[in-house]
Amino acid sequence: MRADGRTAIYVLAAVVSILALFPLGFIIWITIETGWATASALVFRPRVGELLANTVLLLVCAIPLSALLAVTLAWLTERTDLPGGRLWSWLAVAPLAIPAFLHSYAWVSMTPSIHGLGGSVLVAVLAYLPFLYLPLAAQLRRLDPGIEDAAASLGLGPWCVFFRVVLPQLRLALCGGSLLVGLHLLAEYGLFAMLRFDTFTTAIVDQFQSAYAGPAAHMLAGVLVVCCLGLLSLEGLVRGNERYARVGPGAARPQSLRRLGRWTPLCLLLPAGMAVLALGVPTVTLIRWLTAGGAGVWQSQALASALGETLLLALFGGVLTTLAAFPAAWLSVRAPGRTARALEACHYYLGALPGVVVALALVTITVRMVRPFYQTTATVLVAYLLLFLPRALVGLRAGIAQAPVELERAAMALGRSPLQAVWEITLRLALPGAAAGAALAALGITTELTATLMLAPNGTRTLATEFWSLASELDYAAAAPYAVVMVLASMPLVLLLRMRLDRAVRR
Repeated sequence: MRADGRTAIYVLAAVVSILALFPLGFIIWITIETGWATASALVFRPRVGELLANTVLLLVCAIPLSALLAVTLAWLTERTDLPGGRLWSWLAVAPLAIPAFLHSYAWVSMTPSIHGLGGSVLVAVLAYLPFLYLPLAAQLRRLDPGIEDAAASLGLGPWCVFFRVVLPQLRLALCGGSLLVGLHLLAEYGLFAMLRFDTFTTAIVDQFQSAYAGPAAHMLAGVLVVCCLGLLSLEGLVRGNERYARVGPGAARPQSLRRLGRWTPLCLLLPAGMAVLALGVPTVTLIRWLTAGGAGVWQSQALASALGETLLLALFGGVLTTLAAFPAAWLSVRAPGRTARALEACHYYLGALPGVVVALALVTITVRMVRPFYQTTATVLVAYLLLFLPRALVGLRAGIAQAPVELERAAMALGRSPLQAVWEITLRLALPGAAAGAALAALGITTELTATLMLAPNGTRTLATEFWSLASELDYAAAAPYAVVMVLASMPLVLLLRMRLDRAVRR
């Protein structure tokens, strides 16, 4: 591509990157504006200490438990002769179709006494376990069985082979999945609000609802961002710099499955128990409330209105996010370098930023600088763009990588301008990847709750906000239809992730 065309893409990518840095810049700016005396008084107080203790306890309890269960479940479904292994593998991924706050709705409506740290850890593990199971299962399928055979030939027993050979090779998947779970725990609002467990996110929303964008909420947001950055740093330290690749294709044979023998009934308890707790409880709860409410809970007009608004926001948000991600995705593939990596990193860091921080930043910016945009659909779409930009970037970058650059050069040699070549050649070939990225962003928007509650104009009704409004009033029967529609809308995400796993393993 000519210099002028490449410069234009650099400028567009820089504009999006600056927009992506707004939430972090907002935290720094508001802290400076507040002043050290006021900021320190708001940060170093007993309430923040309580929230920090709750957050640390939540992470310390939920992440190791999720890791232990995910490793065991992945090993059973991928490396043993567990009956129905493929079915259990699908069921292990299926909870992704149920938003986290729907899990808490199911458990609270079935067992009203469940609350606090214990209940939060239980429901969080059930909701977020697939984020660990997916990469672990994929990695287990791709491991070279020859390494394990060599270790066994040296006299190591099955347990020693697992802990000394297999588990170290799972470190990247384990660290990455644990990071995803931890970031979701830090950002989650609905799950913990319903279980009456205070975290930084629930406290920020409470402060916002009582005093809008007050200094207390800003300082809590700053502490939350520090927690996220600390978690990212910890993951980097644990992951280390070891080499996990090897020269050569490895053993060209399938993995040999371990025979469970008499342990089969006992081993079946784990996948069956997880399926009952993560899928059975929400399903039984929804059926129970739909039956109790009867046909009257299916208020077709209200449900259709919420579904229509949700689909419109998801459509426009998904397309807008994908378009915004294109410049950085193109540069990362066509012009890799330090500048491209820096611009791309600005996009990706948003994936570690809680939605409540993004929403609070946009509230403050619109109120102080562009008041006409406060509580408008445009602001909500900008929030969606910031929150789901990493999802669109991943899919779009993969699509562009599959479009040969030689075709762009051939088109320009035939008289097409650089932008015409990108539009007519690259974009068309990258369309499947772009569609996948847009679909992932749109599905995230469908179940997004926190930013929508804080930013949407009065009268906005999405499936998530209507469900939350009814569930908060303990009208569980009326909330059930909205929950069912959200689950059905999330099903394509589960199918897409599962198919990507199978496709990646076959390569």
